[in-house]
Amino acid sequence: MTSRGFPESEYRLRFDAARAGMSEAGLDALLLTTAADFAYASGFLTRFWESPTRPWFLVVPARGSPVAVIPSIGRALMGATWIRDIRTWSSPDYQDDGVSLLVEAIAEAVPSGGALGLPMDGGTHLRMPVSDWGRVKDALPDRRVVPDDGLMARMRMVKSPAELEKIAAACDVAERAFARVGEIARVGVPLSRVFREFQMLCLAEGADWIPYLAGAASPGGYADVISPADDRPLERGDVLMLDTGLVVDGYFCDFDRNFSLGPPDAAVAAAHGQLIEATGAAFESARPGNTASDLFHAMDKALTGGSGAAEGGRLGHGLGLQLTEPP
Repeated sequence: MTSRGFPESEYRLRFDAARAGMSEAGLDALLLTTAADFAYASGFLTRFWESPTRPWFLVVPARGSPVAVIPSIGRALMGATWIRDIRTWSSPDYQDDGVSLLVEAIAEAVPSGGALGLPMDGGTHLRMPVSDWGRVKDALPDRRVVPDDGLMARMRMVKSPAELEKIAAACDVAERAFARVGEIARVGVPLSRVFREFQMLCLAEGADWIPYLAGAASPGGYADVISPADDRPLERGDVLMLDTGLVVDGYFCDFDRNFSLGPPDAAVAAAHGQLIEATGAAFESARPGNTASDLFHAMDKALTGGSGAAEGGRLGHGLGLQLTEPP
C-alpha cells in the first residue's frame, strides 16, 4: 500500500519550480482555483469540490509564501497542509463570497503594473462566478491578468517519483479488480449490476472512490464506450468492456479490459490481437527523447496502417490528479 500524502519537501520543490517558472514568464503570482491545481500546490485533498456553491483560491507569489483564501469549512483541512497563510470567510456569502479577501491577497502579491498568471490552456477553467471575477478585476485595474504561459500544465505533466508511486498504486487496485470480473459477470447478469458490483470490487481492493466508470456489452463488439449501463442481461457471444478511472490518494488510473462471454469469434480475436500489437508498439516507443505523437503514430500504424484515423481524436492521454491530463 502506498503511503498517504507527500512530505512537505515535495511541495516545496514544486513551489520552487513554480517561482522559477514565474520569473522566466514575467509573472508576479499565480492564481489557482481548481481541485487538481490546489492539491498539486498545497496537498489540500477533499471531495468537497463536488459542491459547486463555494469558490476556493490559492495565490502563489513569485516572492513570499502561498496564501489560501478559502471558505471557513476548509480551515482545519488546509491547516494540516504545508500552507501557513490561511484566510477564511463564512461561505456562501451572497454579498462578498471571498472577493474582498482575494483582492487583498492579490494586491499584496502583485505590485501595481504587475502580472497575475492564470492557467488558460485547454482543459482549464476558472472555478468562480463570472460576476465575482469581474469584481476582482474591477478592484485591481492596475494589475494585468495574463496566461500562466502553460506553467502549471508543464509542471504537472512531469511526475515526481512519489507521484508515479501513487499512479502505480491506483493502477494496481484496478488490475486486482479486473482480475475478479469473473466473479460478477456471467450470462444472464444485467450490465447495470456488473457496473455496480465492479465498483464494489474496486473499493474492496483499495480504491478511495471511483469517479469514472463506463463500458458496454454487445454481441461481437460494441460501438459506444461512454454510456452508463442499462439493464440488458449479458448474453453468450457478448464482448464486455469496463473502463475505470478510480482514485487512490488523489491520483487516478484510467484503463479498460475486454472480456468475451464464451469463446470469441475470429473477428473479435483478430481485433483484440491488433490492440495488443498496438499496445506493444506504444511500450516500445515510450522512452526518453520521444514525444506523445511518436506513441500515437506507432499505435496508429498497427491499427490503421498509418492513416491517422483515431475516432476519439487521440490514442491515449496523460493522467495524475485528473482523469485526463496532457499530453
